[in-house]
Amino acid sequence: MAATEGFIAWIVAAVVLGAGTAMVYPTLLAAVSDVAHPNWRGSAVGVYRLWRDSGYAVGAIVAGILADAFAIPVAIMAIGFLTIGSGLFVAWRMPETRPTT
Repeated sequence: MAATEGFIAWIVAAVVLGAGTAMVYPTLLAAVSDVAHPNWRGSAVGVYRLWRDSGYAVGAIVAGILADAFAIPVAIMAIGFLTIGSGLFVAWRMPETRPTT
């Protein structure tokens, strides 16, 4: 999105972003449920949703500040890099639960 110009390019990027988000939502929730013990699974999902939802609010504020201070593409790239960083952190920190054959 940061590298696009024009309305059609933004629409295409928004559709791809929306499709990716729709695929990630249930997967992440299932991953959290998968690693949580049944006795505290509800709490784990609740904490995950708290951080996820508060990230939207904080992210919107930070993106707005970055967009005002620099430019919209800078804000979009910063959010992209933050997303990549969080994905790498989870890949490093969260154990695989699929049995090995």
